[in-house]
Amino acid sequence: MTPRVLLLFVDGLGLGESDPAVNPVLGGACPVLARWLAEEAVPVDACLGVPGLPQSATGQAALLTGVNAPRAMGRHVEGFPGPALQEIVRSRNLLRRASAAGRRATFANAYFMDAVTIAAIRRPSVTTVAALSAGVPMRGPSDLTANRAVYQDLTREGLRPRGYEGPLVDPAEAGAHLAAIAEEHDLTLFEFFQTDRAGHSGERSRAEAVLSRYDRFLETALRFAEAPGRLVLLSSDHGNIEDLGVRTHTRNPVPLAARGTGADSVRAAVRDLTDIAPAIAGALGLPPG
Repeated sequence: MTPRVLLLFVDGLGLGESDPAVNPVLGGACPVLARWLAEEAVPVDACLGVPGLPQSATGQAALLTGVNAPRAMGRHVEGFPGPALQEIVRSRNLLRRASAAGRRATFANAYFMDAVTIAAIRRPSVTTVAALSAGVPMRGPSDLTANRAVYQDLTREGLRPRGYEGPLVDPAEAGAHLAAIAEEHDLTLFEFFQTDRAGHSGERSRAEAVLSRYDRFLETALRFAEAPGRLVLLSSDHGNIEDLGVRTHTRNPVPLAARGTGADSVRAAVRDLTDIAPAIAGALGLPPG
């Protein structure tokens, strides 16, 4: 059975020490996430044989394309991808491959701007480049109010200063909205980056608040995996929030957590970030890329 796949990308989440005093993931703020990582995840190398700390642009590119992006760039690239890295993402990313093969692919995150403005962003994220290259509809404010999109902070509170006057939602509602989106697609991607920001802050209270919010979201989103032919995956680009002893990224492995149809096969196929896209492509029955 070819499953419908929901890919949860969580920025800056590594597998750290078992000491809750250092690792807030194990401190009780996110029991659903902690249990999933302990029981249904494998460690994934994010360093990819390149010296230095793993970074977001190349880590995300490797995760979504299967290309060793740090090696191709000659270093780990932080922040947003430049032209050369954007080209790798455009040509090889999973959303584009799935769409080209006739699968229904989507990026569930909402933007607070129109599609023309999104396409003109001067410094787009890896996920934005991937979604635009795949030609999938870009979700905006009207999708949020209709609960057909999820904002990156889960609650939409961060949109208030930008003029959003629609309803706020509980993280658990956001998880249910994402599961409903995934039911309508063969491949759904959702990005959450508040974990990376909290890790850089070094503030335990902030890290725990972010993890707790994501946990309430995750609990309902994971229900998608309960039906036959459904697969939920979670991974990251590099470590960060799992070690509050430093305010940088870490060299810790990141998780590949999997639940649902084909979960065992996906976990068995993944050892580093470049294995994730091929494993998902295989689960979806995509042609070799």
